[in-house]
Amino acid sequence: MRERFRVVGGARLVGEVPVVGAKNSALKLMAVALLARGRTTLTNMPAIVDVRIMAELLRRLGVIVDYDPEAGLVAIDVPETIGHRADYELVRALRASISVLGPLVARTGHADVAVPGGDAIGSRGLDLHASGLEALGAHVHVAHGYLVATAPRGLRGAEIRLDFPSVGATENILMAAVLARGRTVIENVAREPEIMDIAAMLESMGARIDGAGTGRIVVDGVDELRPTEHRVVPDRIAAGTWAFAAATTCGDIEVVGGVAEHLGVPLRALADSGCHVEATPRGFRVAVPSGVDRPAAFDVATLPYPGFPTDLQPFALTYNAVARGSAMVTENLFEARFRTVQELARLGADMQVDGHHVMTHGVRALSGAPVESSDIRSGAALVIAGLVADGYTLVSGVHHIDRGYPRFEVALRSLGADITREPDEDWYE
Repeated sequence: MRERFRVVGGARLVGEVPVVGAKNSALKLMAVALLARGRTTLTNMPAIVDVRIMAELLRRLGVIVDYDPEAGLVAIDVPETIGHRADYELVRALRASISVLGPLVARTGHADVAVPGGDAIGSRGLDLHASGLEALGAHVHVAHGYLVATAPRGLRGAEIRLDFPSVGATENILMAAVLARGRTVIENVAREPEIMDIAAMLESMGARIDGAGTGRIVVDGVDELRPTEHRVVPDRIAAGTWAFAAATTCGDIEVVGGVAEHLGVPLRALADSGCHVEATPRGFRVAVPSGVDRPAAFDVATLPYPGFPTDLQPFALTYNAVARGSAMVTENLFEARFRTVQELARLGADMQVDGHHVMTHGVRALSGAPVESSDIRSGAALVIAGLVADGYTLVSGVHHIDRGYPRFEVALRSLGADITREPDEDWYE
């Protein structure tokens, strides 16, 4: 049964909210576990739907996975021999499934991973994955809807330069290179904290890696890795979500477990707009000072880390929708990521789209209406928009939000929001 959120406007969010392990790291770390025989344990795991999907994908490869969402614990027992095929039904539900490609070809010499819906081998994302593995000696092609990589004689070190610092391609090449013969040098790599988290786990398993977090990673291959226990890095996108929730509702939220250093650009922008931003012993705090009616709008241009994260762009749109003044939001990383604008317009936002730019003109208040979330971040941003809208807002597509935020409505209610989950009676299959 499809569900929706009923959000009553007029909330000022106040209090503290915890942030656990990063979705964008946790799923990839589960793939990392495939590289070593034995039992690997991951802690600080988020209680989200995507972890369950990834667990099922690993089980179909012959791996035993125990997941305790309440404890934030995933135990992964990897046998000597594992499968090599990631089926379409799971890959289409979880695009992060592509991260098993590198580990499988490194461990088994063969990987069949379904091409995610909407992608083609010539697209920027998959092309970089494929060319990186080919540089390591794999043969890669598409057959019957699957990206097939084979390396019957194993992988060998190489010098690789990415055309674009793709997070996914960096991860897959890194995970494959740790078991390749010799040295691999990867240039123009992604620098996200999640990359550093993967490297840290690999090093605890016995990998030899230098440069994670910079634009150049050097890997000296080893013969085998050992299982480990690893704590997932805190979720910077979830932490940023709560930062924007505080600013948009003129609230005051301490993000417990959040790492301010991972959100340098967006937190500086909020501080410059009139919000109070400070690090705390437990995380960081964002508050709109008393007497500030509406913080100022600010320009945003998404860029690879350490720039403004594309995943926080929908929240910047929602913030600017009710902020004081006008601003430009520019999306440089993904095409067609402005569906949030269409839904915000239904709530009365004053925005104009021009290519990969959106000009925003802040209004004092939005007006409640039914809206539809198209992805994880858009859905969460629309819920926050509903909190600053007159009347009530119905946000459909809750299943998207559940993929990225554990018990989102419960956390919001703890901060003073009036939000309930209910059947989506207006949805027809």
